[in-house]
Amino acid sequence: MTNLKNKKKQVMIGAGAVLTVAAAIFGYYEWSHVSTDNAQIQAHTLMLSSKVPGIVVEVLVQENEPVKEGQVLARIDSQDYKNNVKSAEADLEGVKAKLHDAEANYKRMGDLFRQNVISRAQYDNAEAVYRELSKKVQAIQAQVSTAQLNASYTEIKAPKDGRIARKSVEPGMVIPSGQPLFGFVESSSRWVIANFKETEITHIEQGKPVKVEVDALPGQEFHGEIESLSPSTGAIFSLLPPDNATGNFTKVVQRVPVKIKLLNLTEKEIEKLQAGLSANVSVKVR
Repeated sequence: MTNLKNKKKQVMIGAGAVLTVAAAIFGYYEWSHVSTDNAQIQAHTLMLSSKVPGIVVEVLVQENEPVKEGQVLARIDSQDYKNNVKSAEADLEGVKAKLHDAEANYKRMGDLFRQNVISRAQYDNAEAVYRELSKKVQAIQAQVSTAQLNASYTEIKAPKDGRIARKSVEPGMVIPSGQPLFGFVESSSRWVIANFKETEITHIEQGKPVKVEVDALPGQEFHGEIESLSPSTGAIFSLLPPDNATGNFTKVVQRVPVKIKLLNLTEKEIEKLQAGLSANVSVKVR
């Protein structure tokens, strides 16, 4: 009986010691780290649109499809734009021919003027014609460049390696310039925006190590570091920022966005880290 009591006492002492150690570890972790679950994975996302209006003749990608930088995603009917290029180039050739004749005449008039064969007015007139045609050539060259640029815009291309997240265009659609056609997510990098309470940012500084866990990837841990802290709280740029001067003041703990750079990500990990995923962030501050 005594031995049984002694064993129970030893078990209780051991359990108490384990709990004490666990509490000490937990307390140290809470003291040395600040954490938040108000965080999301971020990526370079943008809506791709056409710079010129026209009829879509071809769509070459589907939603969720990976694409490479410079890959053609869709084409707009380019015939009108090619015709504009040809017209501008023809105008340029005609004016260049006139400029060539005007230059020769200007030089000839210069020689005759120096020999006192013609008047100053005749020489000035030849010079004016030459200068005017020179400027006209420059203007038409700019028109040719613009026409060529517009013709190139009939192909909508991927700006970087990435993935098509959304497709809002089909062949046959008549689109204006600027209409969003593709939702695009770049695949070169990922980072985290974590919103910490204003009472927690005292020791959060650039370069501090960070541990990130993503809800969609249980059991997987990512490492990063603090890249920067926002110069304002999230409420400052909200649609209706709080006005504390009204007299209806209620103190609310504000959140400060902190940008976290994820380190040593593989291509496979970047692919798994979709923009917008929820994350849990822990920053070692001491």
